[in-house]
Amino acid sequence: MEFQIGDVIKMKKPHPCRSNEWEILRVGMDFRLKCTGCGRQVMVSRKLVEKNFRGFVKKACG
Repeated sequence: MEFQIGDVIKMKKPHPCRSNEWEILRVGMDFRLKCTGCGRQVMVSRKLVEKNFRGFVKKACG
């Protein structure tokens, strides 16, 4: 699966702020994701992101 920095993705379970959309800030074995609802940043393993991924909200340009 191709993820790029700047993509906004939808995840299976919502964040406690009730948003389930995340912006990708870092890609690798771990992802740094930023919640689009409250702005909190978290590090998540690639395996967990791929498991809970539900679709792209917005693709990054380029």
